[in-house]
Amino acid sequence: MAITIEKAKRIKELPTYLFTEIDRKKKEALARGVDLIDLGVGDPDIPTPPKIVEKLMEGASKPVNHRYPSSAGLLQYREAVAIWYQKRFGVKLDPEREVVSLIGSKEGIANMAIAFVDPGDIVLVASPCYPVYHIGTSFCGGKNYFLPLVKQNHFLPDLDAVPAGVARQAKMLWINYPNNPTAAVAEKDFFARVVEFAHRYNIIVCHDAAYTEMGFDGYRPASFLELEGAQEVGIEFHSLSKTFNMTGWRVGMAVGNKDLVSGLAQVKSNVDSGIFQAVQEAAIEALHLGDEIVEPSRRVYQERRDILVSGLRAAGLECEKPRATFYVWVSAPKGLTSAQFTAKLLDEVGVVTTPGNGFGEVGEGYVRFTICVAKERLREVTERIRQVRF
Repeated sequence: MAITIEKAKRIKELPTYLFTEIDRKKKEALARGVDLIDLGVGDPDIPTPPKIVEKLMEGASKPVNHRYPSSAGLLQYREAVAIWYQKRFGVKLDPEREVVSLIGSKEGIANMAIAFVDPGDIVLVASPCYPVYHIGTSFCGGKNYFLPLVKQNHFLPDLDAVPAGVARQAKMLWINYPNNPTAAVAEKDFFARVVEFAHRYNIIVCHDAAYTEMGFDGYRPASFLELEGAQEVGIEFHSLSKTFNMTGWRVGMAVGNKDLVSGLAQVKSNVDSGIFQAVQEAAIEALHLGDEIVEPSRRVYQERRDILVSGLRAAGLECEKPRATFYVWVSAPKGLTSAQFTAKLLDEVGVVTTPGNGFGEVGEGYVRFTICVAKERLREVTERIRQVRF
């Protein structure tokens, strides 16, 4: 007789993971024979550059790489990260104490809560957002306090609106610029306010910087760590996933304050065994090549952005032209909720998008489109949407 299996409370209280639900709806549509165009998930369709793949193949043939790696990452990889940060942002990092490798930034973001959030701790989360920020808090018994990102404030959190009592109790603040899902960007004056806020209330700042290399029209997003005093309060998460079209490779890094990096590394040493060293060697090659392989991707995404934005506007939809990321944050037509707009696009014209409220309640009224399909398909998307009556 089978035993009764009871999931942990933390699992039972989880909302359905956003992209799991999207996958379910896609499968249903495909089973009906719908020709789907999937603009729902931010997964680059451009292949990983050949030079990186070649480096992986070379590394995979070395017996030394067939053994356990260091959970903190190869020193050579961490040195490559430090060199890239110095070259790209002018930020100096000690590769031994201020850099830790990640099995993709998602893993590091989740483990940050394990390292620093105790039951009852308040974590400030700018929302709508990547769900892992607040899920990590919830897993550790912390309390999320959401800071709304609204159009009137250029999708930046209003730090002055945080009650002083909440700020004094807060342990951590999560921000993400260029932003997913809104595609908003933050300039250095905003980061300076974040640094001042963190110093005033003794708050750890966690900045997810995964999209800094996806800037358009010559725009080069900043690192939070460029600001004076930032390394005293903060840690920045970055990834090779979006930058080098390596989402499936699972390799990233966290950099910044040595005590924050050390705490995260301590968790990792207890729960994972690091990244396959051949992947790290390929990542070193990617960081070394830098803009040589990133710039062609930027040009592709910029062209796609222009096609999608102009087509959506021609169809009567309201959206800003993003300066960075490969997302377009589109207002739902009057009278439709985010979910209704998403369902209408899927059911009537086979276009998959993501409802904004899936990223947080404040995202209601918006839908996120990605530009991770070929430009010809994006043109088809805009033609299909013109057929929809809103």
